[in-house]
Amino acid sequence: MSGPGGDSGEGERESERVEGAADATPSPHDQADAGPRAAAEAAGGGPRAQETPARAVNPMMEPGIDKVVVNIGVGEGGEKLVKAERVLMMITKQKAVRTISRTTNKDLGIRWGMPIGCKVTIRKRAAEEFLKTTLWVKENKLTSYSFDHEGNFSFGISDYTDFPGQKYNPEIGIFGMDISVVMTRAGKRVSQRVRARRAIPRAHRLTAQEVMDFLRKRFNVEVVE
Repeated sequence: MSGPGGDSGEGERESERVEGAADATPSPHDQADAGPRAAAEAAGGGPRAQETPARAVNPMMEPGIDKVVVNIGVGEGGEKLVKAERVLMMITKQKAVRTISRTTNKDLGIRWGMPIGCKVTIRKRAAEEFLKTTLWVKENKLTSYSFDHEGNFSFGISDYTDFPGQKYNPEIGIFGMDISVVMTRAGKRVSQRVRARRAIPRAHRLTAQEVMDFLRKRFNVEVVE
């Protein structure tokens, strides 16, 4: 049997449970503040996932093609050089510029100031389109030793008739050529401008590995050893 004191103790405990439940119930103001936060945590897996933005790619660090130089060296002037200029005109649609010897070599019959070859320089969108064609001729394969430490690379084409739409012409003969590609990154003008010229920091210079990755991504090129 419970006495009057026992009934009083049970009443006090029941009163404490009711007050604790009232304190645990959030107010309408607290519910309004917690609503968007709770929804964000449920959708994104927690507050830190929502506060950390996705890391954007810095466009200033993206590699780019500065220019593509197509060169044919014939070692002499005259009719052979004229034919080489004609070949460059056919495959690049640009007029060739003659290259001049800067040395004298009696064994090779070369003297200073003598025209010994021709070249064409292609830039901007045309450079990328021409490079895509030449890489197709090479079956999208380049050797690792074709790259220098700053990512510039060169390779050769044995015959101009390997280009799409070109056929052998007995009046011209067979001409091969060298393709040199100069790579760059945004900001190169800082090292070339006349006023306030500055050297490009090492961290902003391209490397051979970065250019290889760029070629794999953009042109699906395979680099072999």
